[in-house]
Amino acid sequence: MKKYLLFSKVIPRWIIMLLDFVIVTWSFASSYLIVNRFEFANILRGYFFIYTGLYCIIAAIVMYLMRVHTGLIRYSNTRDVLRIFGSVFISSVAYIIVVSLWVKPVLAISSSTIDLVLLVNFSVSSTLLILLRSAVKSAYNYIHNYSSSKKTSVLIYGSDTSAVLVKQALEASAKANFVIVGFVDTDTNKINKEIQQVRVYDINKLSKLKEKRAIDKMIIMNHHLDEQSKKTALEACLALGIQVLTVPPSDQWIYGKLNLQQIQDLKIEDLLQRKTIQIDTTRISQDLQGKRVLITGAAGSIGSEIVQQVLQYKPAMVVLCDQAESPLHDVRLEVEEKFPHVPVKIFIGDIRNYYRMQKLFSEYKPEVVYHAAAYKHVPMMEENPSEAVRANVLGTKNIADLSVAFGVNKFVMVSTDKAVNPSNIMGTTKRIAEIYIQSLKDNPINKGTAFITTRFGNVLGSNGSVIPRFRAQIQKGGPITVTHPEITRYFMTIPEAVHLVLEAGTMGTGGEIFIFDMGEPVKIVDLALKMIKLAGLQPERDIKIVYSGLRPGEKLYEELLNQGEHTMPTHHEKIKISEVISYPYKKVIEDINELILLNQQGDDMAMVNKMKEIVPEFISKNSQFEHLDNNKPTSPVQVDVDAKKLRVLQA
Repeated sequence: MKKYLLFSKVIPRWIIMLLDFVIVTWSFASSYLIVNRFEFANILRGYFFIYTGLYCIIAAIVMYLMRVHTGLIRYSNTRDVLRIFGSVFISSVAYIIVVSLWVKPVLAISSSTIDLVLLVNFSVSSTLLILLRSAVKSAYNYIHNYSSSKKTSVLIYGSDTSAVLVKQALEASAKANFVIVGFVDTDTNKINKEIQQVRVYDINKLSKLKEKRAIDKMIIMNHHLDEQSKKTALEACLALGIQVLTVPPSDQWIYGKLNLQQIQDLKIEDLLQRKTIQIDTTRISQDLQGKRVLITGAAGSIGSEIVQQVLQYKPAMVVLCDQAESPLHDVRLEVEEKFPHVPVKIFIGDIRNYYRMQKLFSEYKPEVVYHAAAYKHVPMMEENPSEAVRANVLGTKNIADLSVAFGVNKFVMVSTDKAVNPSNIMGTTKRIAEIYIQSLKDNPINKGTAFITTRFGNVLGSNGSVIPRFRAQIQKGGPITVTHPEITRYFMTIPEAVHLVLEAGTMGTGGEIFIFDMGEPVKIVDLALKMIKLAGLQPERDIKIVYSGLRPGEKLYEELLNQGEHTMPTHHEKIKISEVISYPYKKVIEDINELILLNQQGDDMAMVNKMKEIVPEFISKNSQFEHLDNNKPTSPVQVDVDAKKLRVLQA
């Protein structure tokens, strides 16, 4: 029996049917004897064997037709119990009919106690059949849980229907190496109650529970991750060394069953994400429905998410522009599957090539442009400043100029917090791009294109970001490399950032820079520590953290406002408008044309020096260009700011 139970062997159906038949026979015979008070003389004269044999034949036929013997006993459930009750009841009814229509009139046999016999038999027979299944199921669970392999003690977060389904799925899986210790919840009405023989514990007693029951893991459903109280519980798990696992909602289970491969480690992105942002979909729909939309950098992290969200608003056409062939092909396949009724055009091209981009605008005539194409990696751009200028400045200028020339209604640029008081080439090129598209508001050639800038920090899980890098280092056994113990960054999820980009696009009338509420900054070393614990490991013992020093151009802290900038609120609490320093178009275009000329001449030092002239607050850090800051004038430079005529002094 142990071999069958432990190694998932299936007991043949005929054995189950034979056991059921033995139980039914014994039950009826015992009931007959009990009701007739074991008066054997009367029993024999009452044709005991005829009554018993007839019932056994009828019960066997009914149970066979109702397939009582076909279920796997170790997985018996309420339906199997109901099937047993049904088969015993139907057998009794059929037996009464046969006795009344055949036994009494044909065989001339009658018994005054047969009705009472059937009543007793119903209780005894159904009880024994159910006990058989319960005993086998309990034996299977006992042997399975206490076999030689080490088991993992787990808690399940919540005690609702979803949590119970997770428990049932884990217990039903022969491969699951879990012992369900209990549920944890914050609902005082459920605490200390039992659900399916498992207790519901108070989440606030997690520390004592960990010590008493040696808890290894806690399982939580993905859709439970939004509430702050649950996040607090997750933080408590990390502090106690309890690994957190997630499972998808039950409606995403394969064929209605939980696949063990769907049980995954909780990701740091899940822990950092905030409450879902509410956006005004009506205004966005009015902006995009029936419009021709161009998205540059459509194969990138932000660009591909913009594609997904824009397509939900039923545009007339979406043009996906990128120079990365394979990633763009992947995006195309995905959107064609999800949005088969929206025309999606693929345009492979480099935004630095004006004539190629001119062909795009001429052929598709976009009405709304989301400009997400850019080079973004700080150390690489510090080593290759000419490419940063060509992509982030010249490329943006090309798309912006063509937007004016072809009468685009709205141009939304995706910028970065690294453009604020920049300390590196990448941030400065994005700041120059901001300055240029803001100045186009006053360009007499512009006949109505609204230029809007959105500025936010790091996005979780984007290509080349710190989180995928830390995850890869953990998988290799460490160490995790952090540049500085005090370095902090703002984080936002990709969908969250794009929600706000679309919302800001509906607000802008031209020339604004929209600042997103990034929440509280996160220390990168704390991020690394949490990721190690989420992997079920201990910092320094299993995975070490080493400090490599700040990289070229890297800041300890990021900012969202330049010196002299202020913010004004909007109707959305997560979006503010920066009262930015304005620059006259004539001066801006002269400076940028000179910068592009220096770029073409290949003189990096002269080009970077010009960048520092255009963006006076650009101070290089840990960079080959630091010596250029020694030549900067120390006298304050006075510049005009926004319509409020604010005057600020910049060093």
